[in-house]
Amino acid sequence: MATSIGMIIILGLLANALFTKLKLPGLLGMLLLGIVIGPYGIHWLTPEIIYVSADFRRIALIIILLRAGLGISKHELSMVGSAAIKLSFIPGLLEGFAIAFVSTKLLGFSWLEGGILGFIIAAVSPAVVVPQMLSFSESGIGTNKGIPTLILAGSSVDDVFAITMFSAFLGLYSGNHINIGVQLLNIPISILLGVGLGLVTGWILVRVFTHFHIRDTKKILYILGAAILLTALENIIKSRIEVAGLLGVMTIGFVLLEKKPEVAKRLAIKLNKVWIFAEIVLFVLVGAQVNVGVAYKAGLIGLGIIIVGLIVRSIGVILSTVGTNLNVGEKLFCVIAYLPKATVQAAIGAIPLSMGVESGEIILAIAVLSILITAPLGAIGIRTTAPRLLNKETDHIKYEI
Repeated sequence: MATSIGMIIILGLLANALFTKLKLPGLLGMLLLGIVIGPYGIHWLTPEIIYVSADFRRIALIIILLRAGLGISKHELSMVGSAAIKLSFIPGLLEGFAIAFVSTKLLGFSWLEGGILGFIIAAVSPAVVVPQMLSFSESGIGTNKGIPTLILAGSSVDDVFAITMFSAFLGLYSGNHINIGVQLLNIPISILLGVGLGLVTGWILVRVFTHFHIRDTKKILYILGAAILLTALENIIKSRIEVAGLLGVMTIGFVLLEKKPEVAKRLAIKLNKVWIFAEIVLFVLVGAQVNVGVAYKAGLIGLGIIIVGLIVRSIGVILSTVGTNLNVGEKLFCVIAYLPKATVQAAIGAIPLSMGVESGEIILAIAVLSILITAPLGAIGIRTTAPRLLNKETDHIKYEI
């Protein structure tokens, strides 16, 4: 496994540098590298690294979401509050149900199979979106109207809705007695529990950092360890109730920024350095989960279903921004920022097949195809349109990631 990690680091840095040189997002190069050297490509990565891939990817996500929390102030959050709430569920729900309906017509799926597919595809990718929003936030792009914070807050909750709805449809398909109304009610409970755990964890860390002199490097380790344990707690109690653990991770950073702003700024810089390694691991291993051959099986019908979903999702984003002070260009940017899919689809796309869902293979194929199409296009779209569609605050402090 050590050899695979070394290979991921060296080749990942080279791929990132090459694509940056080509004026393309570096993460795209790392994703493609993962596809090439992964088990569905030339098979350079050992089975051991693939086996623990999910844990590595989760830790990397925790790092970037901690960093996101350290960059979201109460003022910015209050600026985008209502729009962020609408963005957290309207686009995903519309896309999920649209895909469910279309798949019953084009693929002959049952309504339950369509719902399973719809809410696998409906989740936006925090791995693709969050790092770019942080970069814009720190360089002042779109910060005059809090757009990076709006996308960060909305997209972090979007996954909670998608995964909860996916679990509900999968449970119904498996014959479990699940009430959709109860599942929908569990979503705000899940969010509140996640935020609550994050608030408690953040408060404890603030107290520890106040009463004990601890070097910033060790503070990062305490925070990272606490965040990992928080998400582990989510897995322990998942059988009884869902907890939005990753949202809790962001809340830890938010509490630290509010209570100890100077410390939070220093820790954010250190996390930026940790992210250099975590980013490579995250995107290469996400790419390694992508089976191009399976995606090919989805064919034109799968492509059409994904496009329909993206169109309906875009309408949902526009509806969510009605009544805000965003102009047409800024609303268009929000639409583009909500396109990428990767993390959730790679994590749960194969679950229906493993659980014996009749259409599991085609569901997996469309999930993989959605990654191949939307992750590159979304990442490129976000990077290229932000300077054109968003205003830049010239006096904004920039921290390099």
